[in-house]
Amino acid sequence: MGRSAVVFDLGGVLLHWQPLALLQLVLPQHASDRSGAQALAALIFQGFDPGSDWALFDLGQISPEALARRIAMRTGLPVEDVQAVIDAIPPHLATLDGTEALLHELRAQGHRLCFLSNMPGPYAEHLLQQKPFFGVFEDGIFSAHVQQMKPDAGIYTLAVERFRLQGQPTWFIDDVQRNLDAAEAVGWSGLRFESAGQVRAQLVEAGLLRN
Repeated sequence: MGRSAVVFDLGGVLLHWQPLALLQLVLPQHASDRSGAQALAALIFQGFDPGSDWALFDLGQISPEALARRIAMRTGLPVEDVQAVIDAIPPHLATLDGTEALLHELRAQGHRLCFLSNMPGPYAEHLLQQKPFFGVFEDGIFSAHVQQMKPDAGIYTLAVERFRLQGQPTWFIDDVQRNLDAAEAVGWSGLRFESAGQVRAQLVEAGLLRN
């Protein structure tokens, strides 16, 4: 079993991320059911696409307060409602125990572990203080700290250099296909996360873990 590098996304992979449930909890007056939450999510988050309001936050180019004002102006939502969503996200990001166990298993098998995450600066600081699993990673990149984000090619090139991945087999685990496509363009092997068990089975099949 050779030594590989495994790069993890965070939100939706190591951290609970259910934006529809979050919106129904925080703004029930605007998202009373799933379809309402879907419409509200599209309005607020814009698919987290590059060029969206939220992308500026992920890139570290805007404060939470400025983001709330910007989204409110664009959508017509009350600024205090948008701010409530922004403020509710850090405590929503609970650790997914199954994936955390997978981290420790990979580390025990001698693989190198890093993370690559689109994450606003205030959320990144909160997570670094609250989540012990960061001690398992050799290194990691938050988008806000480098002002680059997935799926832009530059952040993957930076990761290859910073994590010293040249010539090393590298696996990337993410829950968003466009991020995996970009990773595969730099020679990484992509695994689309659906559950810790599913990813573990694929890592066993690839020879990174013992069954």
